[in-house]
Order: sequence, then structure tokens, then C-alpha cells
Amino acid sequence: MLDSIIVGRVIQRIRENKHKSQEVVSGLAGIGRTHLSAIERGERKPTLETLFRIADALEIKPSEIVTAIENEITRTR
Repeated sequence: MLDSIIVGRVIQRIRENKHKSQEVVSGLAGIGRTHLSAIERGERKPTLETLFRIADALEIKPSEIVTAIENEITRTR
């Protein structure tokens, strides 16, 4: 099963590496800041639509987020 903590940690790390705030990314993605915060804390899993929106806001391909999640899962096993 997909661990929401890992998903959130990966999204947060990418966002921070791009020096973008939650407010900026959530605004560009068209989602609420509290929703993005909940995703990053692992309290919610993003839908595929939301993942694509977040990737677009971060100016990366959604597959880059998925690959980073896969790598993190492999690393933590």
C-alpha cells in the first residue's frame, strides 16, 4: 500500500528544493494551502488530478514525483 507519509515527504522536499512556499504552490495548483499542507504531512493522499496540478505548479513532470516516491519507498524498505 502507498504510504501517505512518503508521498507527502517527497512533495515537500521537491517544493522546498525549488524554494517555493506552500502558498505559492497551492495557488498555482488551484488547491487550498491547507490541503497541500495536509498532503505534505501525510494526512491526505493527492488524487491523480491533484498530483498533476502540483507537478505543474512545481514546473516538473508528474512522473518525476512518482519516480521520487518509488525511490523513497525502495530506500526505506
